[in-house]
Amino acid sequence: MTRTALLLALALAATACNRGDSGSGATTGAAGSNAKLKVVYIPKNSGNTYFDEIDRGFKDAAPELNLDYSQVAPATPDPTSQIPVIKDQIELQVGVIAISANDKDALVPVLDQARAKGITIITVDADIPGNESHRDAAVLPADFEKVGNSQIELMGSLIGYKGDFAILSATSNAPNQNAWIATMTKALKDPKYAGMHLVAIVYGDDLPQKSTTECEGLLSKYPNLRGIIAPTSVGLAAAAQVVERMEVFPGGKHASGPGLQLTGLSTPNQLKKFVKAGEVTKFQLWAPYNEGYLAAYVGSLIHSGKFKPASGATFTTPKLKPDPMSAKDEVLGGPLITFDKTNIDQYNF
Repeated sequence: MTRTALLLALALAATACNRGDSGSGATTGAAGSNAKLKVVYIPKNSGNTYFDEIDRGFKDAAPELNLDYSQVAPATPDPTSQIPVIKDQIELQVGVIAISANDKDALVPVLDQARAKGITIITVDADIPGNESHRDAAVLPADFEKVGNSQIELMGSLIGYKGDFAILSATSNAPNQNAWIATMTKALKDPKYAGMHLVAIVYGDDLPQKSTTECEGLLSKYPNLRGIIAPTSVGLAAAAQVVERMEVFPGGKHASGPGLQLTGLSTPNQLKKFVKAGEVTKFQLWAPYNEGYLAAYVGSLIHSGKFKPASGATFTTPKLKPDPMSAKDEVLGGPLITFDKTNIDQYNF
């Protein structure tokens, strides 16, 4: 081989290696210029139908954005259960991790590890309050303060703004649950709610059996309880089954006085039969589908460098028109919807 031919061969080999290096790793999420960006969604735990609707939003956005999308969930919603899942995704060199955080502090070190590898982190539905600098953006269901205020107002309207009530939450570490509860207790300071008394906050850990046990405990300990707020789809469905079985709802055989009013946050499909039977009068939720759909867009646009999170920043999608970002780089999924007998058949999620 001549010296010129040898130099040409070495140059071509170097060019090929450079091309291979530039098309791999978490910074792109996939190899090759036309390859799909790898996006994974990590819900709080498996088996929770609420997160299925977020997943559906991601799935609908994936073909619009040419994403290689998947969902991976831990078995339980423990504070640290998502850590090994995130580590696995780092090893798989995904481009975007979207996560419904189980804990605002425990996840910080592993999220930092992911970002150091060039992975974009989007929190979905549950943020990491106080640690926002450890993720790139958040897609939240609604204004958290408005959620808490709306739940108290709804409970107040159901019990005539008078009487004892309790809260059946998910886990004690859940950032979104704690934010809502904080605004609920703050709202109770309004003179309008002076006749309402929060007597207990219990945690069902987003597990049906534990939520059932906690609800039964509330009814046993507080026989004159007027209401329960369960701001979790698993907890509210479990509580509805208890209220149905014990017949303590308004008009029920074993109701104390005007009966127990049960409300909170859940999907309409989970509560439809209880609403129609009169065991649950009203409850609320946003559209979780919107969160998944918007998170797919936010994550992919940030990762590709086409969108920079900032207060007031906006982006567009074919199906939804999100409000401008907040000062904490948050996008809201939409306003709360109040479901009752008059409208619940209009929704299928």
